Amino acid sequence: IQKFEDATKESNRLADQADMDIRDFGKKVHGLEIEFDETNDKLQKATESLEEKEKQFKEVESDVSALSRRIMLMEEEAKKSEENLAGTVTRLATTSKEADSILKKVKVFESTCMNNEVTIEEYDKNLRQTTKMASDNEQKLD
Repeated sequence: IQKFEDATKESNRLADQADMDIRDFGKKVHGLEIEFDETNDKLQKATESLEEKEKQFKEVESDVSALSRRIMLMEEEAKKSEENLAGTVTRLATTSKEADSILKKVKVFESTCMNNEVTIEEYDKNLRQTTKMASDNEQKLD
């Protein structure tokens, strides 16, 4: 009987030890489950943050693309404006030369007119003198 009692005590001791091990493992598993849930929550938040950042990235990328197209259009417009400006400056230079030529001709005509006016005034003076002389001579003859 003593043998059975010793075996029973040993079995009870082993069973108690197994129960304690099961409780310890249960606590460890519970702790690991809590850590797993916390890590899973962190992962979910990180995933949401990543999705938001990707969405922002796509929006910014779209804006950059639109601005790049706008820059290209503005560069083309600037090039056309420069070409237009060059043509306008060339036409302005040509017109300026023509205006200078016309002004030279105007000065020549003005000079000719002045000379003609001086000549007319001399002829007018001579005509008055001649008319006066003729009038004086007529009076003398009378």
